[in-house]
Amino acid sequence: MSFVLWLTGLPCSGKSTIAKLLKKNISNLEVLDGDELLKHLELDDWSRDSRNKYSEKVANITKSFLENSNPVCVAKISPFKEMRTTARKILKDFEFFEIYVECSLEECEKRDVKGMYKMAKNGKLDNFCGVNETYDIPKQPDLILNTEKFSVDDSIKTLLNFLKNKNIQYSS
Repeated sequence: MSFVLWLTGLPCSGKSTIAKLLKKNISNLEVLDGDELLKHLELDDWSRDSRNKYSEKVANITKSFLENSNPVCVAKISPFKEMRTTARKILKDFEFFEIYVECSLEECEKRDVKGMYKMAKNGKLDNFCGVNETYDIPKQPDLILNTEKFSVDDSIKTLLNFLKNKNIQYSS
């Protein structure tokens, strides 16, 4: 069965880490990581409109994998509600699960090895979610993974149990 796990959360909240480790538990899982995708997909600028168009491209790439019966885990900030709503509409023919990777801004800043939060606070990085750009916290995500309170392993177990409870079949 094809399904998508759309992981959303602040930068450095743990989305990519969870997605990459989840692949070890779901053999045919395709992982689409926001940082990796930026290397291949064109983003005109960091405006809201441009970011929404980019997110739509990611949803359409996701759809291609799903049409070939591959489950997909998208690890992407997806800061705006309309991004996630559009992705859900594009992927309406498949099981779509919005997973909020919850982590406080303070903890995300501590985890930031690239220094992005510091650059944003010093005015050297515009439109950075959590600092000088909004992040719309999902109001009704399908699942919340709090990576500040629980380990990555616990988050993976929670996600796998969530899929099991939804009767989602996958190869391990």
